[in-house]
Amino acid sequence: MINSRRSTTVLVGLLVVSALLGPAPAAADEPTPPEPPRVELVLDVSGSMRARDIDGRSRISVAQQAFNEVVDALPAETQLGIRVLGATYQGKDKKVGCQDTQQIVPVGPVDRTEAKAAVATLRPTGFTPVGLALRKAAEDLGTGATTRRIVLITDGEDTCAPPDPCDVARELAAQGTRLVVDTLGLAPDEKVRRQLLCIASATGGTYTAAQSTEELTGRIKQLVERAGETYTRTPTVVGGGNACPGAPVLGPGVYTDRETFSEHRWYRVPVRPGQELRASVSMALDRPVNRDYGVLLRAVAQDGRELVRGADAGSGRADVVSAGLRWSGDEPEDRDTEERDADVPAPAELVCLVVSNSFAPRAGTGLTPGMPVELTVDVVAAAPDPRGPDLGRGWVLLALLTVAGLLTGLVTGLLTRWWVATWREK
Repeated sequence: MINSRRSTTVLVGLLVVSALLGPAPAAADEPTPPEPPRVELVLDVSGSMRARDIDGRSRISVAQQAFNEVVDALPAETQLGIRVLGATYQGKDKKVGCQDTQQIVPVGPVDRTEAKAAVATLRPTGFTPVGLALRKAAEDLGTGATTRRIVLITDGEDTCAPPDPCDVARELAAQGTRLVVDTLGLAPDEKVRRQLLCIASATGGTYTAAQSTEELTGRIKQLVERAGETYTRTPTVVGGGNACPGAPVLGPGVYTDRETFSEHRWYRVPVRPGQELRASVSMALDRPVNRDYGVLLRAVAQDGRELVRGADAGSGRADVVSAGLRWSGDEPEDRDTEERDADVPAPAELVCLVVSNSFAPRAGTGLTPGMPVELTVDVVAAAPDPRGPDLGRGWVLLALLTVAGLLTGLVTGLLTRWWVATWREK
């Protein structure tokens, strides 16, 4: 009896202590489940999507088929949303039409039947508010530890600016929202290409021109799958160097640094032949600065040659807070047969990334610490250059030019002979 009373007293005491102290803390080594990849497809449903110039079909029907195939092949862990623009308003009031964007599938685990049904009912209708749709898509995806990805599919440039789509992309990049925008162009138009390339570059994304059903479907699938490979860590703190030699070597990932006013910070990234370097940078306005400013991102070779600079360089803008670039080296052509048979990887080239700024402090603004910088680096298999067809090089280019010259001379000679014969008859 005494032992029973003692046990009861001890048990009651332990319960009282537990209630006072609260629940026991979680174990320190308990793993935190990673966030699932989050992607939103943004589809242009403006009137121009009626055009029938892709495999003899309308642009909208090709996009709908691509969406269906992507939804069917969607990885189980990926959360997908779909937003449209220009899909409902049929009038001519631009003020109303430029607000026409809706999310037809919320970001989350996908009901495939529901998603395909929502896309199947779309009919080309109105204006093209790309900038507003991008801003709303960023809100749809929210924030978190992982990178969010927007895939924009359109056949035309924004008809509703402001907001300008490039400005929106820079705005999102400057907020450090870990948002990547990839763009797919359905029309071979130079103005559209420049705008979509600007949007992608500002956020570290990619631009691709899709001229067939297979190209569009394959590219969307690739981008959705890539969302599962994004980082789940907080940015790594790194200190850039004052010159290329000795600068820190960075692999794919997200990095944070601080840069003082009008400074240059150097980093190095290994890039193998056949690979493409993609990088973006943004600086946060954490203190008052003068109105005219800019951020420049460049890729430089070890010998000091500039390889490429950010898309905003030379644009005349005086309010740039983010920039992005893409660069790929040549395919390894000088490897001998034995190396190719052995599949020995070609040595990597260290490419220098240079982050520069033209910020100037206002009177009384503190100079230290430097401005916050977020740098995103990725190295992937090189994608085809979207700027135009490749005519080849070396003997291939020489043969092509020779044939073209012979044909031109033959046609010119025949026309001249015909003209002389006709002139003599007269």
